[in-house]
Amino acid sequence: MSRPFVTVSRSRSEAVQFRAILAATYPVFLVAAILQRLRPGAPVPVPRRSVFGEARAMALSAIPFAFMG
Repeated sequence: MSRPFVTVSRSRSEAVQFRAILAATYPVFLVAAILQRLRPGAPVPVPRRSVFGEARAMALSAIPFAFMG
């Protein structure tokens, strides 16, 4: 089956939706990243990111699942 033609307005709309979901989920992942750091005995990754960078990476890896389908 062929994929329907994607217009510019649709792709722009998806970009806006992506940013909105990122803004809504980032605080949740930030709390998760902080709790991960505070957990005793947690493994320390060699190239350690900041808590904010880790939260952003977690959010960016989880959000694409909202656009599958």
